[in-house]
Amino acid sequence: MAIYEFYCPTCREKFEERRSMASASAPASCPRGHRAERVLSMFAAPRGAAASEAAGGCCSGGACACSSAR
Repeated sequence: MAIYEFYCPTCREKFEERRSMASASAPASCPRGHRAERVLSMFAAPRGAAASEAAGGCCSGGACACSSAR
């Protein structure tokens, strides 16, 4: 199962749905029942980070306030 992001042009709101990859392109409806469009989700990755940080070391590259901070 994957999480896909959708946008409802009528409500002007984004929402997410868990779907199998096989049904990723199936039509979707917003919680109010309007036709929604699938959008590309944006994600961030640290640039030039050490290999351990890029792999998720210390809460995804040290983005937390844990005691492992440098």
